[in-house]
Amino acid sequence: MKNSIVCMLFVFCSCFLSAQTNTIPEKRTQKAFAKIDFLSIPMPETTFLNEPNMGFSGIHYNLFLNESFYTGIGIYGSVSGKRGGFFTLGVNAGFKKYIGDEFYLDTGFHFGGGGGAGAPDGGGAFILPHLNLGYDFTHFSLNTGWSYINFFDEGLIKGNQINVALEIPLDFHYSNYTNREQTFSSEKLNNSTWKQKTKKTSFLVHFNNLKVNKAKNNPAEIIEGKTIRLAGFEFANYLSKNWFAFLKVDGAYSGIRAGYMDVFFGGGYHFSFNNNSTNILGKFGIGAGGGGGVDSDGGFMLYPDLSIEQKIFNNIYISVNKGFLLTPSRLFSTSTFGFGVKYYLERNGTFKNENTFAQGKFKGISVILKQDWYLDAERMENPTEDMHQISLQIHLDVNRHLYLAGQTSFANFGNAGAYAEGLIGVGIQTNKLLNTNTTFFTQVIAGAAGGGNISTGEGLIIKPSMGVAYQLHKTLSLRTAVGYVKAKGGELSNPFLNFGIKYHFSILNMK
Repeated sequence: MKNSIVCMLFVFCSCFLSAQTNTIPEKRTQKAFAKIDFLSIPMPETTFLNEPNMGFSGIHYNLFLNESFYTGIGIYGSVSGKRGGFFTLGVNAGFKKYIGDEFYLDTGFHFGGGGGAGAPDGGGAFILPHLNLGYDFTHFSLNTGWSYINFFDEGLIKGNQINVALEIPLDFHYSNYTNREQTFSSEKLNNSTWKQKTKKTSFLVHFNNLKVNKAKNNPAEIIEGKTIRLAGFEFANYLSKNWFAFLKVDGAYSGIRAGYMDVFFGGGYHFSFNNNSTNILGKFGIGAGGGGGVDSDGGFMLYPDLSIEQKIFNNIYISVNKGFLLTPSRLFSTSTFGFGVKYYLERNGTFKNENTFAQGKFKGISVILKQDWYLDAERMENPTEDMHQISLQIHLDVNRHLYLAGQTSFANFGNAGAYAEGLIGVGIQTNKLLNTNTTFFTQVIAGAAGGGNISTGEGLIIKPSMGVAYQLHKTLSLRTAVGYVKAKGGELSNPFLNFGIKYHFSILNMK
């Protein structure tokens, strides 16, 4: 009798665990929107006599917390004036209320850090509240209104201005982060709410080389003829089978003094052959760039590019690119050549045109917004003092423990407003321990950094760290870490700590 009961309990537990494993995770929808805005900022009297306004343009992504309140992140860059290379990163919070069916009021607040291009940005911290009136055209909306900017940490940039913005709804489907690495057959997924057309997305980590053909040299440094070496990442989302939109961020780590950075947004066309094992991509981007002694005028740049990709394993491709990067006036002009590794996702659906898939796996993604504190950050000229920066890090889980990371950071306190980082790396995380809500991790990231009089040499730094995350909600965790930062060729060599919040979820990837 006892043996029979044990056998029954064993069968029951096995069936229960099997049912748990075979249950298709619930598909959830996150309401969100992308935003591109522009404001013309009056500049204070400095070394530039009669300096024109700085054209400040931003790219944002915001999530709705309910029907009206939203929050998100945004990055700004100078696109006109005399401060090419001026960049910032910050967090958004706002409230949107419709007046009728089409008109709406939008009031919000942006807090961030950054600077550059010799501008009087102080420590880099700034606020940017706004009050706008908008009109919803269903597939997009336009709004305009009042805004105020203030670099309040001993900066001189402040004032009122009109802003204009374009917003595009950009919702996405997701599942809880705990479902990551679960695999299901297409047959089972087709009998669930996940049965819909997939959306194609790609992530590229790359190195790019800018051969400077023309530049405005200054007495302290000759840039023309040099090769600027960049590291960065690119995210692309496909609008159709062949057409896609992309966002690219790069930073210099060698070739010139540290501080150069560029950010591009654009579109392209994807052509595949050789049984979809080889791709040719034509791209064109517009954006902002400068810093590191590069005079890019107001900062607005053009980026035509041609890439060829070859499949090496499943959805992983090797990419080689050739193109140009220049200002419209050709004050700064380069030819480009680079290479990278790209990963393609067919996400959040079960079929794609003529393609069929054998199975789907949920992949974990984490977005981390944090504040870094560098203890006694070494300067090139000014006295050594602590430096703080706002930082955005994104993780793509390779499996339940290993993840790939990309990070960008901008100084916001500590008299280093022009300092910025662009880093990539890997990390390892544990399963939940202790009270089932705590996770430990360690990571090593490296890449480009410079500006703000911080001593980083030509810009290459490495940052190992370790820390702990505590889950508050299915999608949110608190996170803190300690580590060390070391610059190659510079005097920056000090411990740091950070704290922040992590937004984590999983997406369905078909293969």
